[in-house]
Amino acid sequence: MPREFRKREEGNELIRRFEDHLKKKKSEFFDLDAYEEIIDYYLFRGKHNKALQAVNQAMNQYPYSTELLTVKAQVLSNLEEYDQAIELLDQVENLHPNDADVLLTKGSIFSLQGKHKEAIDCYERALDFTEDKDEVYYNIGLAYQNTEQYTLAIEAYQRAIEINISHDGALYELAYCLDVTGQLENSISYYKKFIDEDPYSAPAWYNLGIVHNKLEQFDEALQAYDYAITIDDTFASAYFNMGNTYMNMGEYPKALDAFTKTLEIEGPSAEIYCCLGAAYESVEQYDLGLKYFQKATKLDNLYDEAWYGAGACLEKQEKWMQALHYFNKALKINFENPEYWKAIGNAEFKLGNTVSSLDAYEEASKLDPEDKEVWLNWSFIYYEQGNYGKAAETLDQCFPYIANDADVYYRMAVYLIEAGRFKEAFNYLENGLILNFDGHVALYEFFPQLETQKALYKIIEQYRKENT
Repeated sequence: MPREFRKREEGNELIRRFEDHLKKKKSEFFDLDAYEEIIDYYLFRGKHNKALQAVNQAMNQYPYSTELLTVKAQVLSNLEEYDQAIELLDQVENLHPNDADVLLTKGSIFSLQGKHKEAIDCYERALDFTEDKDEVYYNIGLAYQNTEQYTLAIEAYQRAIEINISHDGALYELAYCLDVTGQLENSISYYKKFIDEDPYSAPAWYNLGIVHNKLEQFDEALQAYDYAITIDDTFASAYFNMGNTYMNMGEYPKALDAFTKTLEIEGPSAEIYCCLGAAYESVEQYDLGLKYFQKATKLDNLYDEAWYGAGACLEKQEKWMQALHYFNKALKINFENPEYWKAIGNAEFKLGNTVSSLDAYEEASKLDPEDKEVWLNWSFIYYEQGNYGKAAETLDQCFPYIANDADVYYRMAVYLIEAGRFKEAFNYLENGLILNFDGHVALYEFFPQLETQKALYKIIEQYRKENT
C-alpha cells in the first residue's frame, strides 16, 4: 500500500533550494522532514527519477534511516524496479518485523508484479499491526479478485465493510463480485442491512443503486441514487450514475441535467464531456453533441469513444466526409471495435466508395458475426449493384451466427427473388412468416412494382389462411 504524499505548490522555496543544490553541486543540509517533502513533491508530479535522486541524497545524509529505505522502495516501485524494491523492504522487515507500513508496501509491490499470493500473505500479516484494517481487507479482496477467487474476495470486502460501512471501494467491488458470481439479486438485502444500520450512508445507497441498475430495475436505482444525493449533494458519482440510468430509460433531458450537475461538482473530464455529447446527440442537438465530444478529445486525445461520438453526430446530419474522418480517428485507437468498422462502412457507402465500404463491413463481420445489421448492410451493397447472387451469398454466411431472425430471412427472400431463384426464396419467406408474420411488410419496400407485390401478397395470404 503506497504511502500518501503531500501536495506542494510549484516553485516553493524548499524545492528551489534543493534544485539549486543539485544544479550547482554545492553542499547543503536538509533535515529528514524536508527530504520527505521534497520526495513527496516529485512523486505527486510523477517525476520519479527526481524523487529517486532526492531519496539517494537523503540516504547519503541519513544512512541509518530505515524509513528512507521504505520510501526508496516505493520510488523504485514507481520506476517498475520491483525486485530492488522488495530487496530493500526485506532489509527493513528484518529489522522491524512488525512494521505494518513495510508489509503493506511489500503487498502493494507484489500485487503490481502479479504475485497475488505473496501480496495476500503480506496483507494478512499486516492486519495484526495496523488500525486501518478495512483498507487492508479491501486490498486482500482486490488480490483475490485479480486471481478470480471471487468467493474469497467477497468475504474480504464484507469484512472491510463491517469495519467501515462507508468504504466506497469495498462497497463497489463487492457489487461487482456478487454480479460475477450470480448473487447480485441477493446483494440487495445485504446493502439494505447496512442501510438499516446507517440510513445516512450515502455510499451504501449509491451502491444499492448500482445493483438495481445492473438488474435493470431503473426506478429503484434512481430512488437509491436520489437518497445518496439527498444525504450528500456533492456526490458526483451518484449524479453521474443517475445520468446513465436516465440514458438507459430514454429520458435524455433528465440525463443531461444529471451529467451537467456532475460537471459542476467534479469539473471537466473526457468521460463526462463524452456523456454530455451522447445525451445531446440523443435529443437531436447534434451541434452541441459534437461540441462536447470534441471537448472530450481535447482532454484525452486517445479517447476513441469521443472520436466515434463526434462522427455519429456528423453522420446524423449526413456530413459523411467529416463523419468518416472522426470514425477513422476512433478506429486508429481501437482497431478491433466492430461498431467503428460498421460506421466506416456506412460512411464509405454514402460517399460512393464501394470497395472501401465492402472491406469495412467484412472486418465488422469478423469482429461481431452476431450483428445482423452488419450482414444486412454488407449484402445490400451488392444488391444495389444488381449483383443479387453475391448479395445472397454474403447474407448466407450469417446463418451459423444468427438463427431465427425474421429480418434476415425476409432479406434473403428478396435477394433470391431478384436472382430468379423463386423456390429457395419462398422457403426463406415461409421461415420469416413463421418467426414474425407482421415483418413481411418490409418486402414491399424492395418491390415497388404492383404486380410483384400482388404475387407476394397472394403467397402471404395463402400462408395466413393455412395457419389460422
